[in-house]
Amino acid sequence: MKTRNLGGGLGSVSAIGLGCMGMSEFYGPTNRDQSYETLDRALELGVTFYDTADTYGIGANETLLSDFVRQNRDNVTLATKFAIIRSDDPDVRHIDSSPAYMKQAVEASLKRLGIDQIDLYYAHRLDGVTPIEDTVGAMADLIKEGKIRGIGLSEISAQTLRRANAVHPVAAVQTEYSLWSRDPEAEMLATCAELGTAFVPYSPLGRGFLTGKVTTLSDLADDDFRHTQPRFADGNLDQNLNLLEQYRAIADSAGCSPAQLALAWVLAQGDHIIPIPGTKRRTYLEDNIGAADVTLNEDILTRLDTLFPRGAAAGDRYTEQGMQMTNL
Repeated sequence: MKTRNLGGGLGSVSAIGLGCMGMSEFYGPTNRDQSYETLDRALELGVTFYDTADTYGIGANETLLSDFVRQNRDNVTLATKFAIIRSDDPDVRHIDSSPAYMKQAVEASLKRLGIDQIDLYYAHRLDGVTPIEDTVGAMADLIKEGKIRGIGLSEISAQTLRRANAVHPVAAVQTEYSLWSRDPEAEMLATCAELGTAFVPYSPLGRGFLTGKVTTLSDLADDDFRHTQPRFADGNLDQNLNLLEQYRAIADSAGCSPAQLALAWVLAQGDHIIPIPGTKRRTYLEDNIGAADVTLNEDILTRLDTLFPRGAAAGDRYTEQGMQMTNL
């Protein structure tokens, strides 16, 4: 497995990480044994970078990862997050990025994970009230206390990253980025490169769309959260599917699967970019990891840029409420 560097002195990790959210919820039925098989296979394939959050499964995802992380502590760089507070109503979320809440959240995460130190700790979202300087200052205190090794921020603006980095070096910024979500190209990618901050794209497969396996809403489980996402809504999905036939043809030209094409394109956008495609299945994992060995020539890259210019996807990537929590 090729490696890439996180910022903040955290060192190198696998060039492709593993997003673990779907092992606990959001993408249909979950299976604990299947998840453990996928985690073990990821490690065999050289994946060292694993991503979770306290809100995934309302703590269940951190608990799921606990044994795996502890048993393989020297070979695993673990990222988790705080700030999104869930309620019994799945449609209700509260954001709290205050130092006071963070101190509670980090202790709860450490307990669920069963470890003494988190490698990379993200503010999952910002509440729009707490100054970023206060949030990052408190996270820097956690580094001094030995509870975390590095600071991460998610779904922020480039301006906020600069303010945060003035308080303490930011190891990574996590934001959605893929061929059909290219907004970070406006400022964020260049800002991260300038500051020595790794950029960690989540949903680099366009929430599965770019694998070519979602062609109708009936392909999704009844409780799959993509039923609520604008890009998968009636009308928008039909428009987006018009892109897939040409996209599959490009994948054939590149000699790789559609998923590998999407990931190889993300990797080609900068050496500081470390995508974390999520999956709970070994077969999809193995296909995804193969992207690390795919090299795209200029013709392929040009064809992809032409097919998926910024704004090509029909519909926002989140609901109106979800979009209000981004780019703060």
